[in-house]
Amino acid sequence: MGPNSMELWPLGSGRRSQMRALGVDFGHKRIGLALSDPTGTIASPLETLVRREGKRVPYAKMEAIGREGGVKHLVVGLPLNLAGQENDWCAEVRNMGESLADRLGVEVSFVDERMTSVRAERAVRSIGLRKRQREEKGRVDAAAAQLILQSWLDNKGVSR
Repeated sequence: MGPNSMELWPLGSGRRSQMRALGVDFGHKRIGLALSDPTGTIASPLETLVRREGKRVPYAKMEAIGREGGVKHLVVGLPLNLAGQENDWCAEVRNMGESLADRLGVEVSFVDERMTSVRAERAVRSIGLRKRQREEKGRVDAAAAQLILQSWLDNKGVSR
């Protein structure tokens, strides 16, 4: 290469390690899930689990999804308040994330999820579904998990 040329890295050049991650948007009523591609580059919405308040967390189902997907890392949205501080619900979310990570034998990262539900609602609304259709399918929760996971994927090599 000459002194004025640039080195370009083509897509698929192997610069990223192989690592599939599972994103979780953990709520009182629903749990949105997203899965990354094998290269750990792109997050896709997966599904939404319905959770009855006061009932046990569906660890077995989430574990099965993680194992089936070959997950090597867990990414959980942390519901900080608007000032960026943890609240009571954050302790429950952290407990769930650490428990699921233990069951899967993987590491867990917690990501600030402020405004992801709003952004997910806008994204799902933009595809033209009526409100009832959006809520019935749990699309917003899975889309929120996708945004949480994509945020982590985009920033995982960035030191702060």
